[in-house]
Amino acid sequence: MMKKFLRTLFSLCIVWPVIWLWLGLRVKHRERLPQQGPAIVVANHNSHMDVFVLLSLFSVGQQHMVHPVAAADYFLRNKWMAWFSLNILNIIPVARQGGEANPLALCEQALRDNKILILFPEGTRGEPGKLAPLKSGLWYLSQNLPEVPIIPVWLKGTEQVMAKGNRIPLPLFIDANVGEALYFHPDKNQFKDALLQRLLELRPETKGNESHGQ
Repeated sequence: MMKKFLRTLFSLCIVWPVIWLWLGLRVKHRERLPQQGPAIVVANHNSHMDVFVLLSLFSVGQQHMVHPVAAADYFLRNKWMAWFSLNILNIIPVARQGGEANPLALCEQALRDNKILILFPEGTRGEPGKLAPLKSGLWYLSQNLPEVPIIPVWLKGTEQVMAKGNRIPLPLFIDANVGEALYFHPDKNQFKDALLQRLLELRPETKGNESHGQ
């Protein structure tokens, strides 16, 4: 109960005021977002702000079922970061170096428990405005749960709002364009190509970025 309370408090007092009031978030095709799990939301990744934007798309009542998938070596690197990531952000940590029998086991279990995952298929933050080659982790995850929908989202503006080195978000608008769901394909390359194409199709529909003062 305490974990749920802290997550709700963090969302209401920090995430939503920053994303919706200080910055301003414009969402296109919001109706395509999953209302319940299991589901996987995937997006391009240019900034640490990305995960907060995606979390802010879900209501207070949904927050407990949404889990960002994050690199264990980064988010569990010290006790404070680990506590915040696990208890407030509600992440599912994944080892990037391998070594585990199934590094995606916790993700699979979360989906079987009807949770919603947030995942960045590039694997790490890429160059602003560009989409790096997609990793294969999502395909392996989807292989065991082919009925789970994958909802692509293109984010624009987060790379300017919280560029590398910035400690305070700049008051610039952020766009989130939600695409139609796609599903597992047994051919890994075709699956990755289809997801890449779906993400790129969402990119031109986002509006140009501007500050609140313009």
